[in-house]
Amino acid sequence: MTEQEVRRYLRQMKEDDSEQAFHSFYDLCYDRLFRIACYYLKREEWAQEVVLDVFMKLWQLRDKLPAVADIEDYCFILTRNAALNYLEREARRPTLSADKLPESPHNDASPEDALISEELFAHYVKALDRLPQRCREVFIRVREEKQSYAEVAEALGISTNTVDAQLQKAIARLKEMLAPYL
Repeated sequence: MTEQEVRRYLRQMKEDDSEQAFHSFYDLCYDRLFRIACYYLKREEWAQEVVLDVFMKLWQLRDKLPAVADIEDYCFILTRNAALNYLEREARRPTLSADKLPESPHNDASPEDALISEELFAHYVKALDRLPQRCREVFIRVREEKQSYAEVAEALGISTNTVDAQLQKAIARLKEMLAPYL
């Protein structure tokens, strides 16, 4: 990356709010920032997420960037700090034990299929977490724990009609939240 090119893009981003200049800056810097993030995170998907967050921050700070003396060091520090913060958040996040993870129905699936499956599962878990507590509880008991409506109704102290309504509500919301990934 040449200092002149970068400075030109930074000026265009500041003065013209030029998205084209930002895209050019992105193309010029992405690979390097990605490698930095990979170095700290050791996982490509995490690194991609961190680098995209860094570029979002750079776009938000576009008015101040031309004043930065060494933009290369600045981007490096932003990426390093974002990666370290990401690692810290991941370390605090509770993990599922291996015996609670669903087993793959096909052991001969390709690595690409496995990755897509893992990605979809991650989106499913996030979507499930966004459901209201009662919906989530009913959905998990009926769909994952295979309890009957009557068992769930008795355990939660609600009617079977409420169990059905909460389950339908959960399914509708999950379909809506997961639609972009299916």
